[in-house]
Amino acid sequence: MIKLYETGVYLLNGTELALEEEYAARTGQRPDSRQAAQGTMAYGILKAHNTAEDMDHLQLRFDSLTSHDITYVGIIQTARASGMKEFPIPYVLTNCHNSLCAVGGTINEDDHKFALSAAHKYGGIYVPTNLANIHSYNREMMAGCGRMILGSDSHTRYGALGTMAVGEGGGELAKQLLRRTYDFARPPVIAIYLTGSPKPGVGPQDVALSIIGAVYKSGYVKNKVMEFVGPGITGLSAEYRNAIDVMTTETTCWSSIWVTDEETKRYFTLHGRPEAYKEIKPADTAYYDGCVYVDLSTVECTIAMPMHPSNTYTIHELQENARDILHQVQEEANKQIKGAKMELDSKYHDGAIWVEQGEIAGCAGGTYDSLCAAADILKGRSCGSGAYTLSIYPGSMPANLELIRSGRAADLMAAGAIMRECFCGPCFGAGDCPANGEFSIRHTTRNFPNREGSKPGEGQMSAVALMDTRSIAATAANGGKLTAATDLDVEYTTPDYHFDQGIYEKRVYNGWTKPEPDHELKFGPNIKDWPEFPALTEDLLVKVCSYITDPVTTTDELIPSGETSSYRSNPERLSEFALSRRDPEYVGRSKAVRQIERDREAGAPLPEEITAVAEALKKAGVACDPANTEIGSTIFANMPGDGSAREQAASCQRVMGAAANFAKQYATKRYRSNCINWGMTPFLVEDPSVFALGDFIFVPGVREAVLKNADSIQAYAVSADGKVTPFTVSTGALTEAEREIIVNGCLINYYRNNQ
Repeated sequence: MIKLYETGVYLLNGTELALEEEYAARTGQRPDSRQAAQGTMAYGILKAHNTAEDMDHLQLRFDSLTSHDITYVGIIQTARASGMKEFPIPYVLTNCHNSLCAVGGTINEDDHKFALSAAHKYGGIYVPTNLANIHSYNREMMAGCGRMILGSDSHTRYGALGTMAVGEGGGELAKQLLRRTYDFARPPVIAIYLTGSPKPGVGPQDVALSIIGAVYKSGYVKNKVMEFVGPGITGLSAEYRNAIDVMTTETTCWSSIWVTDEETKRYFTLHGRPEAYKEIKPADTAYYDGCVYVDLSTVECTIAMPMHPSNTYTIHELQENARDILHQVQEEANKQIKGAKMELDSKYHDGAIWVEQGEIAGCAGGTYDSLCAAADILKGRSCGSGAYTLSIYPGSMPANLELIRSGRAADLMAAGAIMRECFCGPCFGAGDCPANGEFSIRHTTRNFPNREGSKPGEGQMSAVALMDTRSIAATAANGGKLTAATDLDVEYTTPDYHFDQGIYEKRVYNGWTKPEPDHELKFGPNIKDWPEFPALTEDLLVKVCSYITDPVTTTDELIPSGETSSYRSNPERLSEFALSRRDPEYVGRSKAVRQIERDREAGAPLPEEITAVAEALKKAGVACDPANTEIGSTIFANMPGDGSAREQAASCQRVMGAAANFAKQYATKRYRSNCINWGMTPFLVEDPSVFALGDFIFVPGVREAVLKNADSIQAYAVSADGKVTPFTVSTGALTEAEREIIVNGCLINYYRNNQ
């Protein structure tokens, strides 16, 4: 059972939930929710990292940073351009996303060598390719109770180890590298109250997907902290907790934190860092803005069907209604997909659902505990020689080594599973992409459209569902017949784990506190500097170059993952892929507007298209001086930015000439922050029907309005036939620094102008 409370709750003595009236009856005292809110674990950690006196408006400094090889080049380039001389806090650079070269040539390895040279020059920590994925390394080597870690990957989550971790766009990491702060209104805190114990065969992904399915659509925990409490935590291993915790990102929460205990202490001791442990728990009285009550004993083996981790069913429910659910999912997906169509009807035959591929990978599925459970299921069994394939990507080389030493890798391989390197590719479409038309089940983090290698615009479409390692292994044992792990009679073992830190000592370059200022950065031919971006003028004129009406637009649709990520160090080249799988005409439209702006800045005559807009505005009584007005492109999407923290989702638009975004709401704080840090005003619009694709939008006085953080801003839509429609927009709350960044044109300009 999962229950969402409609009101705030009090937690008493770390175990008892009480509504306001129950609190008064039990204690004989009138509750003070504001005071009791200071009793949460999150409040204490945030207070310890807040540099401002005001706890309602945080200015945070983190204990360490982390990035992988899709994001670190852009971050370091941004910080260099803004005046950075050395890394002021530990900065871990991992190489787990582009360790394969999907497009050929040297460009991926060139970036890795750039990162190694940067670690020498600025004093960073460099984790070579295939040694560990970003989150496994940070759990093993960087997390600590009471710490905060900021990462440029959305799944930066180490709450189960007492660490509040946040996934953000690269601009926020650049700020930390420049000794600035992460400014954010203190978020609400939601209790995730765990009770009971999971059934044998029910794994952490089952628990995580059940929670995601319950909270995502309502936005119950959006931009909030999920604080895990309750008696159910005690019976969960540290890795079981880690695997639940990493999936909190898919709820759209801001961060997470768990109660720490002897099991947490055991984890840190096992990893050679006993000093990283301390007890963290709520005060005797703690107030939460809401509560998700989870009875672990009722959680069933669960599957998240395409195309979102919240599209959940129990496996038994899916099996009992296979034809109807498969067809429903297929049709809902095909309403959203442009191009090739998903085909699921044929996956049901011979009285069962059949899948062609299983993947167990990375920070979510590649933990030692999960892979040992898979080995227990598959020992002495066979995946068969049919269409079904099973690939396994351990999260780190120490975990992989222990699988080999314990014989578990042999059990998996003997059953027909393929052991891979420590690589995040299956999560974002750069490793083991399914074939066209196939159905893949994965213990990874996401199953968004356009993410797992599909290219519907080019006639390529597969279907990806999320499941726990245990049920994926059970399906393998049945040759691809979808099977819940609870339907097999398996004796699960609890093997000891021996962490061999020597693997890291031999291979990881740790330059923290040892910068070498004279060390030269190693640039490959694909590594380019950021282009110059204009400051915001008094007025703004933008052309709508994409108009997306989907309920949610993911970052993978804004900038596709997979092989396109190989160009992440070349802003101009990567920007050519912006919206390429969702709106292939966007780049051409936006480039045309960008050229108009470049010509305007050079003093060239304005094209007739722009003078016609100015004339239409003049007739409507609105003064417009296009020769002295920034002219850019924009997109509209109902709720853009769900998913990855990759700043390229915004920076590629900016490189293509975008000056603003229009949305009914932003899916995540991190995407909105990315827009701001790249100088695009994040407009909110209540009625987007007032403009259409190809229309111009004129926002007079926008610079002053942004600087004043005006509640509403007057705008005018100008259609191709010259019709002018007034409407209002807003930007939502902006910090003082965010306002300055927007009017300066981007984060780099802001720091250059404010040395």
